[in-house]
Amino acid sequence: MPLRVLATRNIAGANLIQMLSVAGMFAMFFLGSLYLRLVLGYSPLRLGLAFLPVTITMGTLSVRYTERISARFGPRVTLIAGLGLIMSALVLFAQVPAGGGYASHILPVMVLMGTGAGLAFPALMTVAMTGATPADAGLASGLVNTTAQVGGALGLAVLATVSAGRTSTLAARGQNPSAALTGGYHLAFWIAAGLVAAAIAVAAATLRTPPTGLEVSGTAKVET
Repeated sequence: MPLRVLATRNIAGANLIQMLSVAGMFAMFFLGSLYLRLVLGYSPLRLGLAFLPVTITMGTLSVRYTERISARFGPRVTLIAGLGLIMSALVLFAQVPAGGGYASHILPVMVLMGTGAGLAFPALMTVAMTGATPADAGLASGLVNTTAQVGGALGLAVLATVSAGRTSTLAARGQNPSAALTGGYHLAFWIAAGLVAAAIAVAAATLRTPPTGLEVSGTAKVET
């Protein structure tokens, strides 16, 4: 990979944001599934249905509305708003009780996460692509996707380890299994929210809104 592509401010910033935000998000999907299965006792089918609002909300926004919102407010603002919603979802999940209910504790997290992801990631790709020359457009797109895989793998490994360690500590102190598991997940979700907060800080500090013409060009490249 030619390192010159990382000399562009928006591309370098977009990749760092991608790594941090995906590292935080993967915790919600993996550890959230464990919470629903091991603590709340959801069946596999019910667990899958519980996550359905994330998919519906994210898909609807990505396909129909995010491009319009980005055109109205700019991809940088859209990205930061989306990341803020993702962080809010993780903060809420970090406070769910061991006997949480779906409507009161889980559904708001799913809606916030789907809305945030549906806004943030298309906008992030637009920002990354507008920083690339036509010759490097394919490289920039591939790099962002690769960064997502790396960030997700590293984040999940670290957060799952932290969660398991916290659970073991709480269990050794005499807490019942459900409470110990929930305590471990809480710590992981707080750290995940911190990772997304760091991504917001990077976005605010490094990204620059391109001229309108470049925004359209970048969006066209993504759609192509």
